[in-house]
Amino acid sequence: MTSNAPPPDDQILHATCVAIGSRGVLITGQSGAGKSQLALHLIALGATLVADDRVALSMRGEAVVATAPAPLSGLIEARGVGLLRVQSQEAAEIVVAVDLTPRETPRLPQRRVMRLLCGEAPLISVRPDASGASIVAALLNGAELIDPDAND
Repeated sequence: MTSNAPPPDDQILHATCVAIGSRGVLITGQSGAGKSQLALHLIALGATLVADDRVALSMRGEAVVATAPAPLSGLIEARGVGLLRVQSQEAAEIVVAVDLTPRETPRLPQRRVMRLLCGEAPLISVRPDASGASIVAALLNGAELIDPDAND
């Protein structure tokens, strides 16, 4: 049975979000996939934590905005070390989403998107290491994803 109900005004996801300026990345994946690890790599590259473990999403105009549920604000888990309190910011607009689910990825994959509330964000797959963090940091700093199948 399908529903024609409008999407919710907000939702909470099991995810992590960091930002460079106001531009945020939503990092998704199974528990233990490396969401916090990728976030910590990005923080080392100059990003700021928005939320770890749980991310609250809401719409502000056309933008999907991420915030942290109050009890988790400023906290990030470093697996095997414990909880860290780090510099954080209140909110960020989601401009890219990362899927850490292991999968075969072609060298030049087709463009994918993640639907979020009434919006969407480009969806990429990277590893939760320094290489993956560099790619995400470039996107947060304004690099543009090019669809290899697009005929410009």
